[in-house]
Amino acid sequence: MEQLNECLYAGSWYQPHGRFRSPFAFRGLPDWRYDRRTSLDRLGGKYAPVEDDLLRNFRKYGSRMEGSLQDSWWNWLAMGQHHGLPTRLLDWTFSPYVALHFVTTKADLFATDGVIWCIDFIKVRRYLPASLKAILKKDDAVFFTAEMLDGYARTLEELDARVKRDGDDCVVFFEPPSLDDRIVNQAALFSMMSSPTLQLEHWLAEQPDVFRKIIVPAVLKWEVRDKLDMANVTERVMFPGLDGLGAWLRRYYSPNHLIEVSYGEGKLYLARIQRFDGLRMHVTLFAEREAVRHVVSTSREQSVWWDVGQDCSVAVNPRPAHFEFVPD
Repeated sequence: MEQLNECLYAGSWYQPHGRFRSPFAFRGLPDWRYDRRTSLDRLGGKYAPVEDDLLRNFRKYGSRMEGSLQDSWWNWLAMGQHHGLPTRLLDWTFSPYVALHFVTTKADLFATDGVIWCIDFIKVRRYLPASLKAILKKDDAVFFTAEMLDGYARTLEELDARVKRDGDDCVVFFEPPSLDDRIVNQAALFSMMSSPTLQLEHWLAEQPDVFRKIIVPAVLKWEVRDKLDMANVTERVMFPGLDGLGAWLRRYYSPNHLIEVSYGEGKLYLARIQRFDGLRMHVTLFAEREAVRHVVSTSREQSVWWDVGQDCSVAVNPRPAHFEFVPD
């Protein structure tokens, strides 16, 4: 856990201010294999032509419910992203602990390595067209706001056309206004590519100096999750309201100390987690209500679980589908 914290805050000292001010935005995912495609891309098919239709209809049908967004296309885009509208945006946060929260919200993926992507938004600015750099320089700003983007382009179509005219494809980070408590509590900001079909991961592959990724070992997820709960970094805070409250209580009271361990060939055991020791998990295996043995296991690269004592691989299921008793 200490090493993970060091990785998250690496490079956060900012000498000009004499303060710790990280230049990184963070994005946490519960499975290291997840890609960074946008929700718009995940629609499949010919998704680019429907981007404007999606946002236009979201504005049309949502205007009665959200009168505070005024007429800014960018405010509506931010609100749509936070409410499940397929967009070209990707969610990021200024908080490494918020990113860790999203790494550890899904208990069924606790046996799988998570990942936190860290992108240096200061370095990203180097690749903006001169016209966009000038807007940031004029306001002495690090990120764009909806108002600043309005001064450059009123719509996504206009943004794409102007960036194409002014320079190469780029990624724009913009910070939404405090439209709701969810945006505030998640310390949210968004990345946006200058084309609906361009994906951030492809752009980053050509700019390897602006990002890093931190793998969160599966065996650490239980400890990270419990310590985040103690720090009040929970669904109740991330998603204010009854939905977030219900999600927090459902996860918090789930029997996450019970797992299944399989050695193959029908050797399947219910196991109770006893304690953690760094990157080692101590469990007791049970068969037909009887304790069989104590096992020390760990997770290796790419979520491979290993029985340290028997020196063999095992399969770990963090959410047993059925168990007839709950061991003490």
